[in-house]
Amino acid sequence: MGLTLAVDAVLAQRVSLAAEGPLAARGEALQINLGEGPCIEALTRRRAVLVPDLDDPELTGAWPVYAQRARANGIRAAFALCTVTQPDHTGPQPGLVLSVYRDRPGPLSQKDVETVRTHVHAADLLLLTTPRPGQNDAADTWLLPADAVVHQATGMISSRHQVTTSQALALLRAHAHAGQSDLHDLAKAIVHDGLRLPQLPPPDPSNP
Repeated sequence: MGLTLAVDAVLAQRVSLAAEGPLAARGEALQINLGEGPCIEALTRRRAVLVPDLDDPELTGAWPVYAQRARANGIRAAFALCTVTQPDHTGPQPGLVLSVYRDRPGPLSQKDVETVRTHVHAADLLLLTTPRPGQNDAADTWLLPADAVVHQATGMISSRHQVTTSQALALLRAHAHAGQSDLHDLAKAIVHDGLRLPQLPPPDPSNP
């Protein structure tokens, strides 16, 4: 199973809190690398995404690349249940998603769905008692190192190229995809090894 927390489903404000088992590790890594998948759909639409067969294009139409890569990594079914962690509706509302992966097609039983729903709400309650980032120095320790380095690399690219964080993350993903490398490995090279991505082309004055 994989557990994900996000303020923005697509941008850099999203981290995987846990990934239990090889399928979950692959499934979570692919969603971070590609910026698409059942977890992101669940976060964006604030609803459960239950896909019993990743070969079904009607169910995976919102994330076809993820579905193809996931199948190649042995994932045949994926289920993501989401909850909102702030009921006061003030500012961005973080979402918590618990994802379940299977190595064969087939739906979850209603009992299993309810079990997953119970676990995601329990995790939600635990996170409500966790200090928010900025309240104290320990608040950032929940960030897994693998995801933290993506955040760091995104910030460095944003500063170097004078682009927004969303554009910086898109640039990072594009270079990872072009070089067929893992997003985390590329981020580590930028943060720890001094790798610099090629300079962006100058803006076209005819296309503001």
